[in-house]
Amino acid sequence: MILLTHGDREYLREPGEELQTDLGVVEIPDDARPGDVLESHLGEEFRVRRLRGPDLFNHLQRTGAPMLPRDIGLVLGETGIAAGDRVLDAGTGTGVLATYMGRVGAEVITYERNPEFAEVARENVRLAGVTDRVEVRTGDLTNEADPSGFDVLTLDTEDAPDVVARAGELLVPGGFLAVYSPFIEATREVVETARGTLSDVRAVETIQRELDVDERGTRPSTGPVGHSGYLVFARNV
Repeated sequence: MILLTHGDREYLREPGEELQTDLGVVEIPDDARPGDVLESHLGEEFRVRRLRGPDLFNHLQRTGAPMLPRDIGLVLGETGIAAGDRVLDAGTGTGVLATYMGRVGAEVITYERNPEFAEVARENVRLAGVTDRVEVRTGDLTNEADPSGFDVLTLDTEDAPDVVARAGELLVPGGFLAVYSPFIEATREVVETARGTLSDVRAVETIQRELDVDERGTRPSTGPVGHSGYLVFARNV
């Protein structure tokens, strides 16, 4: 997949496809490469970009509210997910987190209970180019999880505490747990469960505040505080 841009417009397409817009029709060659400039039949120029993580976040199909890039960044940074790691994920949803982890080289098995959501996630995994590293399974992780050890366990599910109770069985020694929740009550339950079997348990709220920069000066934005959710991190002993 490649990204075609014209000003602030963006279009996700496959090489060899045709793009039809009010700015004209663009024939995308099979060998289109990042940096190429393609011209529509009306003479408008479109630039070719290579897809990056934020581009995928903006263009993947959605079945709900996915984790935001800043939350995903914390998961990657706090757990140290890297190439060659085995990751067990539950609550696939749109598959944004799973594709990010696959793009850094991790081998991901992700579970989604809703068959329709799982199909959307599989298509997103294909668009992200990580079908060789991310496997989307339809089902309940609690019943179907591979018993062998994983380096990282990531959860975005209502029954996260039940899975966290088994984290010691699922993770290799020193493996990391990361749990996302939009609700503070659920976060507390995850923390209390994790303290029973894991170490280094801590919870954080993710907030991002933008800056207003203009000719008068620079100051924090007076707009809404950018709260997105809560993350719990822990480590297997």
